Order: sequence, then C-alpha cells, then structure tokens
Amino acid sequence: MASDIKLTKLAQCAGCGAKVGAGTLSSILGDLRTVNDPRLIVGFDKSDDASAYRVRDDLAVVQTLDFFPPIHDDPYTFGQIAAANAMSDIYAMGGEPKLCQNILLMPKDMDMDAVHDLLRGGNDKACEAGALITGGHSIYDDTLKYGMCVTAFMPPERILKNHGARTNDVLILTKPIGVGILATGARGGLLSSGGARLMTELMLTLNKAARDIMVKYRVHACTDVTGFSLLGHLCEMLEGSGAAATIAVDDIDLIPEALELARMGVLPEGVYRNRRFAQSRVDFGTIDLARADMLFDPQTSGGLLMAVDPDDAAALLCELKSAVPSAQRIGTVREPGDGALIALV
Repeated sequence: MASDIKLTKLAQCAGCGAKVGAGTLSSILGDLRTVNDPRLIVGFDKSDDASAYRVRDDLAVVQTLDFFPPIHDDPYTFGQIAAANAMSDIYAMGGEPKLCQNILLMPKDMDMDAVHDLLRGGNDKACEAGALITGGHSIYDDTLKYGMCVTAFMPPERILKNHGARTNDVLILTKPIGVGILATGARGGLLSSGGARLMTELMLTLNKAARDIMVKYRVHACTDVTGFSLLGHLCEMLEGSGAAATIAVDDIDLIPEALELARMGVLPEGVYRNRRFAQSRVDFGTIDLARADMLFDPQTSGGLLMAVDPDDAAALLCELKSAVPSAQRIGTVREPGDGALIALV
C-alpha cells in the first residue's frame, strides 16, 4: 500500500538539503560561455531565483525549476511540498505561477499508487496557487525525486531580483528557521510529533500571501531562503547589491526544537556545505555555535527574505504578521566597509 511506504528511507538526503553547495556551483559555472542578449533580464550571473526574459516592452517570461528527493514519508505530502518549493522562486521574483510541468525520477519498482498520490499532491498545490500543470517529464532512476518547472508572466519593471538592496533597507523574513535540522531529527527518530507537524506545515505553506503583500511596497531585493541557508542566500543578495548587513540574531525566529537538536549535533550535511561557502564573510561576534549552525541550515520551501525601503518596513511587517508563518525584522543593510559582509549581533 502507498500509505506503508516511508519515502525518506529511500533517499540519502532530504529536500533542499540535497542541493549542490553554492561554492561548488560557482566554480562549476564560472567559465561557462554565455550568449549576450539584451532581452535577458535575469540569468545565472547573480545566482538569482529564476530566469527572466523580455518578450516585449510590457511582458517578460519568468521561469524556474526545482526538484529533490523525499523530505516527507507520505507521497501526497511530499508532492505538495516539492510543488510549493518550486513555485517559491516565482513568488520571490514578485510573480504569480501560471504554468507548471512535472519533473519525476522514480525507481522501476515504485508503487504506482504512491506515484499517483505524489503527483496528486503536486497538482493540488498548483491548484491552490492558481497555476496549471501542463505536462512534464519522467524517467526511471535509482531514487525517487520530484519537482516542477514553473513559468510566470509579468511586466519587466515589476520583477524583483535577489540584488538591488540599498543602504538602510530593512531585512524582513517570513518563515522561521530550522526545517532542515528538524528533517534530520525526523530521519533519526528524534523529532517530537509537534515538531513533525510544525515542519510539515511550514513546508506546505505557499509564499503566495507574502508575495501578494510584498508587491504593494517598495521592496528593493528579494530571495527565498532554501538550500543555501539564511546566511548563504543573504551573502548572495549582499554581494550582488554591493552592500553589507547587520543581523540581530535574537530577532530571528529559530525553531526551539531545531535549536535543541543543533545543540546535540543533529545537523544535515548541508549545514557544513553552507558554512564552508559563507563563513569567511560573516563576523559571528559572540553568537554560540548552535545558533550559528541554524543560520547555515538548508531550508526546504523556506520563507521570503526581503530588503525593504525603511519608510515602508513597518507597514509591510504589520501587514505580514497576520498572513505569514512568522514575520520577522532581522536586520538592516549598510554600506560595505573593511569589516565582514555580515555582522551578527
């Protein structure tokens, strides 16, 4: 029976924790030849969330893809999470998902009821977003992996990039941190039932509400926090913006049970990859190791990280508080100086 399958037991790593590290990606992509096209608004040069291409003066196509191995044992729930995570890149660009295509890699002996439940989960989450699934591609593989290619259409001037943050911008985050550590605890049988429910609820939550509110304000840069961790994605935002930031760690919503697990040393491999990539750019101050580890935790279907005009930050944060899992003002953007790119206080 599909309900008897424990999908996470079929994978070596879970969700966005399976991502290739940002530093490795940078070295792989560094010398690839690119074709210059003035209609390309966003490519891979700034490590942005999706690509964007101007098809006419008032219309651009925004496109992304994302897939990963199971992060939940239930096929239907895994399908929903993978779909929510894939659509998140579009929300981070300020867009609305319109067309989705499934990406499915599955073992030949996979239970077909489980596969059906997985695809039904993805379809239901796309319907919740108001998007259409128009097809996809499937192949046989040793381990199960699922995700989507997602397309949006929007005016070019409304596209939000992961760079463009300005001095004095306020940094706002819309989900708590710690999902990757919770998933690792679950795989080891160390997670409480309440922790499992919270982890699932967070990953299932679309960033649609955050996006719908965000676009009404002066947001200068935005990214979703996923496999490269809060500090990894913030590094990309700041480096692309030519800026630095001060982060108030006490203002970050760190999931308490994840912090307990971090203190026990229960960490996904992605924490170490993310730390290797970003730690040289961070002044940790007096922050203890467990909390620092959480800032390197790879998130799956994480929240949006926004750099907001300081005059709009209070109103945006107030509106977000009743609409997203956890609206947090976590720091400010500052001029780059001789110190670290990110200062933790």
